[in-house]
Amino acid sequence: MHPQSSAADAVSGAAALSACVDGVVLTDNQYGQTHMSPLAAASLLLEAGVDPVVQLCCRNRNRTALVSELLGMRAIGVTSVMLIQGNKVPDGFEPRPRSVMDMQAKELISTAQTINLDEDLAGEDFLIIASGTVHDPQPGWQPEELVGKTSAGAQVIITQLCFDVEMLKRYMAYLVAQKLVHQMSFVISLATLPSADVARWLRDNRRRALIPPDIIKRLEQSVDGEAEGVAICSELLRQYAEIPGISGVNLISPGDPGTIAAAVRDSGLSKAE
Repeated sequence: MHPQSSAADAVSGAAALSACVDGVVLTDNQYGQTHMSPLAAASLLLEAGVDPVVQLCCRNRNRTALVSELLGMRAIGVTSVMLIQGNKVPDGFEPRPRSVMDMQAKELISTAQTINLDEDLAGEDFLIIASGTVHDPQPGWQPEELVGKTSAGAQVIITQLCFDVEMLKRYMAYLVAQKLVHQMSFVISLATLPSADVARWLRDNRRRALIPPDIIKRLEQSVDGEAEGVAICSELLRQYAEIPGISGVNLISPGDPGTIAAAVRDSGLSKAE
């Protein structure tokens, strides 16, 4: 979820999801849009009994600020961090924020792992999450980026949005064959798409989002786009639960967060599954 400017909104939005999910991802000024500090939002959620997964983006801070954020998260009890490079801000955002990129993602992951190994620091170790990209593995492809993130300390990979079931099956079959699923867990991102227009925007602007034409066509032809988006998401949740190597799903709502709960309910799966 995007942390809101209001503490009450941030807590109520996360609390509404907590019954059907294992954790709530707090994004770090996604797409360059300014929101409440993820560290501040994490503190609010922890007080409310909701487990936050705090995203930290190399694009937005220099190395001093990044390490400071990690130490602050550790101090307040955050146990899950998603450490990413950060996408280019889409065209049309003005004034445009300047990218920092003082550290690369693998260096930030390694820094979090160093914090984990420091016996002088109090607090629980971070579960370190990194990003990955579903694609069609070509002959001879070597997952060097994934291996590099694992070697740096990543334990979980969350992929980009993927609505392409057949490509996902091929991708996961390759990772299973390479035994990478024994080294890290793979979580696939899905969204409750409220309309064809939103689906197209995400396809064109979100990093390598895989939203096939048939998904957009279903939304175009539906009488109620939001309800159709929930139906699509719940169908894919059931299918992804059957694909070997997938450990979970990262659910995103570009509209009403309540649609996430509806999709989980309609899928018949519990959050533990």
